[in-house]
Amino acid sequence: MSSDLVVMGAGPSGLAAAWRAARRGLSVTVLERADHVGGLSASFEVSGVRVDHGSHRLHPATPPHLLADLRGLLGDDLQRRPRNGRLRIADRYVGFPLKPAELAKRLPPGLLAGVARDAVTAPLRGAGRGGTYAGALRASLGPALYEALYAPYALKLWGLPGEEIDGDQARRRVTADSPWKIARRILRGRSDGQGKIFYYPRRGFGQIADALADAATAAGADIRLGTACTRIEPAAGAVVLHTAPGPGPGPGPWHGPGPEPGPRHGPGSGPGTGPGAGGGAVSRDPVPDADSTAEARLTAGRVFSTIPMPALARLVEPGPAPEVAEAAGRLRFRAMALVYAVHEGGRWTPYDAHYLPGPETPVTRISEPANYRTSADDPGDRTVLCFEIPCAAGDEIWATDDFSGVVYETLARSGLPPVDLAEVVVRRVPHVYPVYETGYAEHLAGLDAWAGTVPGVTTFGRLGLFAHDNTHHAMAMGYDAVDSLTETGWDGSAWRAARGRFAEHVVED
Repeated sequence: MSSDLVVMGAGPSGLAAAWRAARRGLSVTVLERADHVGGLSASFEVSGVRVDHGSHRLHPATPPHLLADLRGLLGDDLQRRPRNGRLRIADRYVGFPLKPAELAKRLPPGLLAGVARDAVTAPLRGAGRGGTYAGALRASLGPALYEALYAPYALKLWGLPGEEIDGDQARRRVTADSPWKIARRILRGRSDGQGKIFYYPRRGFGQIADALADAATAAGADIRLGTACTRIEPAAGAVVLHTAPGPGPGPGPWHGPGPEPGPRHGPGSGPGTGPGAGGGAVSRDPVPDADSTAEARLTAGRVFSTIPMPALARLVEPGPAPEVAEAAGRLRFRAMALVYAVHEGGRWTPYDAHYLPGPETPVTRISEPANYRTSADDPGDRTVLCFEIPCAAGDEIWATDDFSGVVYETLARSGLPPVDLAEVVVRRVPHVYPVYETGYAEHLAGLDAWAGTVPGVTTFGRLGLFAHDNTHHAMAMGYDAVDSLTETGWDGSAWRAARGRFAEHVVED
């Protein structure tokens, strides 16, 4: 079997690339080891409620051409929604997006005075381009705001104190990098609506990936679910890929979203398993081949990889030099335990999300997916809350058997309403956030340089570039990769320019 283009991974970046390439008339095959499309952008059902893998939104910073494409695919199902979250800071809640009158009323006078003092003394601290996350944010935002909000959040989110995190983490994740910018954003807002509104599909965020997959298939792409790549042999003019069944029920083509029961447990029972745990993945009703255990061979004119770059290095033969492979092993991703608590009695609160940066709980955010949308499909007698708990694969949190205690304790310690807990569903995901530990750039540079020399293979996406991004960033990468694939071959200069744009991406929260 041969294709003009093989895409490894059916997340937003891979699906966007597949759709764009198929519309150009290229023969496209997408390989996805799971039995569903979307990756972390997929949705599934818990107790009759569509939920996501944590909190996901389509931001108003999405470029107009991408937003137009998604509106064309989703129609009225892509809803424009007001943001309505809350942030816990100094043991009290403030609305998120932030409002100046509420901040002045709710925050302790000492903290407000500290932030004001830091704003005045900002020129004395330098430009905030420090070598570490702590140094960069103490210099730009000031010590008061850093210690109250960003320092504890960093420790929870990435598992390291700010002094051990590279300054790139701050530059990629903190969009307002001075007290004055924060003040201007609060007082004036932004013309693009960022911080005030977002876009969200009626059937859950995964409806975006489902629509991209349907569009790619309609344009001629072949999306193979439950299919893992086991070896890549690059050569001039062609790339040979060896595949085998992935962790799902068996290899098969995409047939659109189907029944998706998630693992269900009572409030005192053991964990479910998710894509990161090797089981319990969302079913898309793949059709097994006659011999679903057989390995297969696929030839491609070009390969787009959106899998983790260290994983790509292990698949390519010959692989990178030993020192590059060793450096690749030092790049770490933060894992996540996603705990879904089913609450009986209707909506829990009117808010879409609660942000919890403090040390009183390991949970960083609680989202209520039904409040992200307006949908007659959502039941009126129950709701589902998603508790996001960053961790390391294999650590104590990852191995927890019963998360009901974490649910109850988090709500009590955070001053939030109790839940009438009917059941708990758990999904564990091993690759969520790239960790920019000090020294990461040197490890990544050698691996990225090697990846750029692999004939016929291009890597991009959050995992593929070890980068922080939003969904619109991921889609833009996929589009730009296809645009670099011209009738006369690969346009390296166009791709280098695209990579330069990717380096300027800043995550919109």
